[in-house]
Amino acid sequence: MRLITEPYLTQVINWPENGRHILAQYDDHSIVVYQAYRPSIGNFAATYGYFGGDFSFERMSWIKPNFLWMMYRSGWGTQNGQEVVLAIWIKRSAIEEILAAAVHSSYVPELYPDKSAWQRALKRSQVRLQWDPDHHPSGTKLERRAIQLGLRGEVLAAYAKDWIVNIEDISDFVQKQRQNIKSECAELITPRERVYSVFDTETQAKLRLSAWTE
Repeated sequence: MRLITEPYLTQVINWPENGRHILAQYDDHSIVVYQAYRPSIGNFAATYGYFGGDFSFERMSWIKPNFLWMMYRSGWGTQNGQEVVLAIWIKRSAIEEILAAAVHSSYVPELYPDKSAWQRALKRSQVRLQWDPDHHPSGTKLERRAIQLGLRGEVLAAYAKDWIVNIEDISDFVQKQRQNIKSECAELITPRERVYSVFDTETQAKLRLSAWTE
């Protein structure tokens, strides 16, 4: 498996306990996002290195850079239609473009002159942004917020083929680690993640990222 992993208990002490943060595995060239699909879609993507076959370009597709947020949403790969869990490496330039184009799913008065302006922006945007409560591996809700990004239109088309560096089926890893949630996660191994910094000040403000220094 290409993912770099580390004991969960070693990592969690270095993560922010609250606020809005992008937790992810990344390097200078790429960042990992996660998706979970039914086998016909997931297996195709893992085999060919892009999304096609039964994948729908007519629906919004959500990506999550935080592994444990994906685990919560997919029930650790047990939810119907989310049995194949994928780790997808995309270009750093792509995530920056996605973040810059994002519009919040709900109205944020500080960012728009009025609700109508937000609704117009949301209708035009090809990237939808949501901050949701992050969760402990056991499913308990946390104070920290996790990001997920919905892609559609030309952005989705670019993501599905042009922006992907690598795709890996990590379903076996997920199922093995699901057994390690017990015993206070002492044996739980997760992908190594740290706070992803957004340096563009306009994007920082729009995302409403919380301040963080390691």
